[in-house]
Amino acid sequence: MANKTHECFRVEVIDKVGMVTMIRPERSNSMIPSFWTELPTIVDELSNGGNVRAMVLAAEGRNFCSGMDLEVFGNSEAIGGEAIGGAGDGAKTKGYRSRRNERFRSTALKLQDTFTALERARMPVLSAIQGACVGGGIDMVSATDMRYTTENAWFSIHEINIGMTADVGTLQRMPKLVPEGIVRELAYTGRR
Repeated sequence: MANKTHECFRVEVIDKVGMVTMIRPERSNSMIPSFWTELPTIVDELSNGGNVRAMVLAAEGRNFCSGMDLEVFGNSEAIGGEAIGGAGDGAKTKGYRSRRNERFRSTALKLQDTFTALERARMPVLSAIQGACVGGGIDMVSATDMRYTTENAWFSIHEINIGMTADVGTLQRMPKLVPEGIVRELAYTGRR
């Protein structure tokens, strides 16, 4: 894969190392809809290309990742799903809630698959983390093989603070990395 810039990432291959850098520092590298299609494509291209021996996932700016931009659920079509919709598009029709819930579930599975691409990569994937690594950022780094941080790095399973569950991989992957009791405490409290 040649060096390439996407909306959310810059990809460079330097000495057989794929440097994948998030390039939206003005928004703390939040995960907008295009993020979810770009990342698995980049990982698959680097993995299948055969000339990359390792991949480093990094970020520009003060923070590694502020997590998922909630626009993702309002624009699930952008990640290959169906529109989730709101109360104004047929909420009174029979079966609306079931269809909406299934679309939400389908979208969540597509989001999970994005990070599973990191686990499936044929080469080791390392994360270089600075500043905040929040919500979906934790989902992402928990899918990498190794995580390296600066002294100012901090983590928060922030979903609980906005009435969501950490359903894109944190609860499945983090207990493999740290004791389950600590994961539960962080998930239930949203603390750093």
